[in-house]
Amino acid sequence: MSAAAPLAGDSSPRGELMKMSELAERSGVSPGTIRYYLREGLLGEGEDVVRTSRNMAYYPPEYVERIALIKRLQEERFMPLRVIRSALREDPERVSALIELEDRILERALITVEDVSRVSRKVVHERYGVPRNVLARLADLGVLTPNKRGYDGDDVKIIEAIASFRAGGYDEALGFTVYDTLRYRKALEPLVEEEVRALLERLAGEVEVERAMEIVAAGAEPLRELIGAMHSKLLLAALRRHRAGGD
Repeated sequence: MSAAAPLAGDSSPRGELMKMSELAERSGVSPGTIRYYLREGLLGEGEDVVRTSRNMAYYPPEYVERIALIKRLQEERFMPLRVIRSALREDPERVSALIELEDRILERALITVEDVSRVSRKVVHERYGVPRNVLARLADLGVLTPNKRGYDGDDVKIIEAIASFRAGGYDEALGFTVYDTLRYRKALEPLVEEEVRALLERLAGEVEVERAMEIVAAGAEPLRELIGAMHSKLLLAALRRHRAGGD
């Protein structure tokens, strides 16, 4: 590929401008798609495009990164172009920071999950005494996510909690089944979505990614304790209201 040459007399600090063919090659996107992005305002208002004639224009190198960002939002996050356009018009740098932080959080979480030694199905069954059919149903519901090597740390904590419930009398004879776990998952899902949104919005672009990762990691255990304590207080308050209503 030939190197893009700066235009004569152009002292722009942005660097060398490119022809459409060069931009298409560097971005991996067809000229037709780039023209469509331009028409839809996905690459800004076009003020950075330098036109030397009716059929000739030169494009800034920043478009390569912008196009890559658009494709990532489309292909990895399944965002429609109208939503992407709105987000990029508001703050493209913040959008990039959000994606980087999301990717790093997921990357570290996956590494952590794989690094933690899994507990085999046999050991879990022997240690906690939860029937295999119960564990299988929990996996079918997506509450547990075992693989060939067994259960990860969060799975084991869920199994331990279920074993404690069963030991305390919460069993099928009284109508308590694995499907009760879905009630908690259904309640937690919107809370988690809101938490992720708030977390990313407050951290992305405000602090360095590594510092953001430290903050996320430091908050994991306190969050568990906070949710547990607040649940206990709400449960007690609900029982008091129920008793007052019954009286």
